[in-house]
Amino acid sequence: MVEGSLQPRHFRFVNIVEQTEPGAGGWQAACVHVPLRRDTGEVFLCQLGVGMPLETKRLGPIPVPLAQRISADCANLAAQTVFGAATPVTALGLACEDFRGTFRIALSGAIFGSRVGSECDDETTPVQPRFKKP
Repeated sequence: MVEGSLQPRHFRFVNIVEQTEPGAGGWQAACVHVPLRRDTGEVFLCQLGVGMPLETKRLGPIPVPLAQRISADCANLAAQTVFGAATPVTALGLACEDFRGTFRIALSGAIFGSRVGSECDDETTPVQPRFKKP
């Protein structure tokens, strides 16, 4: 269903809420449209609105390169879990919902307070990865 793996560069984080004082706070977000494809040529764009704090108590500051790497790692783990169990009759929209939910669980486990949803912040620029055919 997914033809390649998500790379850190696919998560273009922007600051949504600036951090105004030291300590946990602030907010950054990214938007990714992951193409889910069938052998039949059917394509469904699975929109991922990803958000996380700029700093947490446990991890400290979360600069963009770290946010990107953790997001890509969690998304790819979720993709392997969900799409590995998908069948040729699995509806792409349902597969997207399962992927988003599994990604949400993985990312919130890695960075407390992070979110994955179906809506993207207006300030983000959607990225649609271009995967090479296998």
